[in-house]
Amino acid sequence: MDRNNDDLEIGVASISLRRQVEEKLRGAIVRGRFAPGEHLSDRTLCEVFKVSRTVVREAVRQLEAEGLVETFPHRGSFVRVLTADEAEQIYDVRGVLEALAAKKFVQYATDEQIEKLAKALNEIKAGLDTDEMDMIGRKQTFYDVLLSVYPNTYLRSMLNQILNWSGQLRATSMSVPGRRRQSVAELERLIEAIRKRDEEAAWHWSLEHVRNAAAAALSVLKERDAKAGAAQSHP
Repeated sequence: MDRNNDDLEIGVASISLRRQVEEKLRGAIVRGRFAPGEHLSDRTLCEVFKVSRTVVREAVRQLEAEGLVETFPHRGSFVRVLTADEAEQIYDVRGVLEALAAKKFVQYATDEQIEKLAKALNEIKAGLDTDEMDMIGRKQTFYDVLLSVYPNTYLRSMLNQILNWSGQLRATSMSVPGRRRQSVAELERLIEAIRKRDEEAAWHWSLEHVRNAAAAALSVLKERDAKAGAAQSHP
């Protein structure tokens, strides 16, 4: 595994080592540093994070409980691979939660916070030609701003969990030719609606953004699943 792991090193902090490894590993999976289906061997993770095997296994168990990792007897732990059916269900829920977050942002955001969201979108636009990991990071910053205003911890935690599950889906969606620029155009319409304090338009454009992302990702995943099914039928 040829990676620069400087940003994955664990420092001294008030939170436990296990919690730090959880957060770093979760972020690495969500951003695609560890790809869907990739083996998360104890030895590799111990080397990457420079912690003990016990700490690594505790962190992996937590991410398994969150649905990001799956473990098989005698094989080990792997980054979970979402099927097209699972992805479709995730996008259905994400669309409603994200639209609600956008509507609440209109209700609660100050002008300064709206401009902060617009700035986050500008960072996405500036990274159109970067790799998927970088783009996912920029989009996560956008969502962090979107969720920072409305004081509803349930909405924030539920949408963040959905976004964690859909990390690999975002990378898949962005791999479709033209999808990145289409995504930016959708978010520009969302920002325009937010600036006008138009709650219904903000809901509409946020939901439209997720639906289009779903269509792009599902086209790739369904083709992948069909090829896998054909391969199993003709060994």
